[in-house]
Amino acid sequence: MKRAEELQAILRRIDHRGYPAYKDTAGSYQFGSYVLGIDHVQGDPFASPSKVSIRIDGAKAGFPAQMTGKKHTRIALADALIRRFGKEIERYSHQAKGSGKSGLISVSRPGQEVLERSALEISPDTGDLFIRLEIGFPANGRTINAGELEKILFRFLPECIRKSFYYQTADQKHLASVRELAEDQYYIRKELKEQRLAAFVADGSILPRESGISDRPMKQAVRFRTPDSMRVVFQLPNAGRIEGMGIPQGVTLIVGGGYHGKSTLLKALERGVYNHIAGDGREYVITDDTAVKIRAEDGRSIQHTDISMFINGLPNGKDTKAFRTEDASGSTSQAANVIEAMEAGTRLFLIDEDTSATNFMIRDELMARVVHQEMEPITPFIDRVEELYTAYGISTILVAGSCGSYFYKADHVIQMMQYEPEEITQRAREEAGRFADYAKDRPQLAASAHPMFNRCFARDQKAAQNDRMKVKGMGKDAVSIDRDTIELRYVEQLVDSEQTMALGYMVKYARQRLFDGKKDLQSVAELLEQIVEEKGIGSVCESRYLPCNLAVPRVQEIYACMNRCRALRI
Repeated sequence: MKRAEELQAILRRIDHRGYPAYKDTAGSYQFGSYVLGIDHVQGDPFASPSKVSIRIDGAKAGFPAQMTGKKHTRIALADALIRRFGKEIERYSHQAKGSGKSGLISVSRPGQEVLERSALEISPDTGDLFIRLEIGFPANGRTINAGELEKILFRFLPECIRKSFYYQTADQKHLASVRELAEDQYYIRKELKEQRLAAFVADGSILPRESGISDRPMKQAVRFRTPDSMRVVFQLPNAGRIEGMGIPQGVTLIVGGGYHGKSTLLKALERGVYNHIAGDGREYVITDDTAVKIRAEDGRSIQHTDISMFINGLPNGKDTKAFRTEDASGSTSQAANVIEAMEAGTRLFLIDEDTSATNFMIRDELMARVVHQEMEPITPFIDRVEELYTAYGISTILVAGSCGSYFYKADHVIQMMQYEPEEITQRAREEAGRFADYAKDRPQLAASAHPMFNRCFARDQKAAQNDRMKVKGMGKDAVSIDRDTIELRYVEQLVDSEQTMALGYMVKYARQRLFDGKKDLQSVAELLEQIVEEKGIGSVCESRYLPCNLAVPRVQEIYACMNRCRALRI
């Protein structure tokens, strides 16, 4: 390892030379209490910025073991530190002048959710900090301006590091509150399983968001108020007594008039698989962390998926036990999404009638009488929803606004009125009893066969032999692997583009190393999850440097991404 003074000498030697001479700066340098790594130097001032890392010894950083020892508090601490660092460097970005991306200093910009990121990793054993960021090395045209880079590396960066990554200079009270919130959220997640709850929404939560393009809480929004009949009380380790609505396992229906908050509640539950930062309004909206939002997805690719639980006897004779298509319909795509979520181990479906295929969800009594059962290949979701819970242990929370037949299947009914919930289960049953029973004269369905989950993707010879496969993110909507685009815009629980990038690297790794025609999809997904858990997200990148823009996705999104990869073949 070189000394910081040696980096200064290199910069002064290459000043005013052609831009490629910046390559001489690559390496590691001791800067007092931290090590600066110049891991990758951009080839041009207009190219992607250079990759820089910082390593701080745990003893020097000084963060207490109660913050770094357990995974949930360690991720929360890393999230808080990277937010602080981001605010600090924002004051200095582009203060060093030049052409192209000269002077840019950037790091992850987390949203409202707390995610495990490559931008800052903390060792559980030693407390060492590993920070990754990007810096645009300054130039005038394509001529090195080393004086401006020296300003960044020797003035701006040390000041930001000093204020951000040492416990002694940190806002210790704030970090204590971050740890306490993470512990309380973890406690509620454990209690959901103990108390057989699918989700919890605390009194006073703010569910509406600022706008369609902002995930911040809406100002002057109606705060959540729990109906007494669904009230649950937790005694949290730090915050003490907290009350809120506990949604039991089983089938829960959310109803109400338009614009009264049905979908807003469902969206909050959908995001409740992640922890949220203090001030978000959804800190104590906690959902079973395996929950999957199910919707129709016209046009998606489906590979060898057993959708026979819902669709059988297609007129074209297509095999629905091993269904495949490059252009799925609304009903076949939603059926595949259900089965694939089951394969991914979900315990909770979240469904909004508005984004579902109507013929997949329901057949009313009159339609069933006119178009006889033997002529209809679709067994609607409503006829399987009870079986999904009793036979497979999968609960459902369903938003409905136009079809009353769901009342007959619901264990609990919540009506939203001006963003306030009221439990109306008993009243809904009484009203339903005044109408012809949905089940009347309908044939009794036999229990469905357990879907087959032993799908094995073939070895990808092309990928295995291609060391230069590039991963390119397209926001949250898609990721491209060697020009094969995987559409993810309808995988609605992806909340950050860094998760999408991570999924791209994970699928690339699986294509090159794991798919062999013998391991099934479950085995591959579990292996990926295990590799990331044990070695970090960087272990699937296999590059000289770890990208600074990755966030760890859930295993459910790993399945979703692989199931939408058209390049994979059974």
